Amino acid sequence: MPTIKILPHPEYAPEGKSVSAPAGTSICEALLDNGVNIEHACDMVCACTTCHVIVREGMQSLNEIEEGEEDMLDRAWGLEPNSRLSCQAILAQQDVTIEIPKYSINHAKEGH
Repeated sequence: MPTIKILPHPEYAPEGKSVSAPAGTSICEALLDNGVNIEHACDMVCACTTCHVIVREGMQSLNEIEEGEEDMLDRAWGLEPNSRLSCQAILAQQDVTIEIPKYSINHAKEGH
């Protein structure tokens, strides 16, 4: 079972955290199932960028990024070459290390 190492984030994992999940699980589902309440405003249907993560290690083990995800990522705050939407990034057998960006664009949360 692969492990997701979450780098420290002031809101979601102040001291960092490691969680395990079965292969075939999205990073977002794995985080939520293990008490890391990452935002996911669109209910994980690839229609927002609130679950944006940066994959620091293990990117090659995730499923290939699809065009719809690439299009949504163009709108994400703090986009980097190893950015993924955690609702679309599916775990394989290899461990991954992720960073949750400091900010996300969530108009509902921001009151817009």
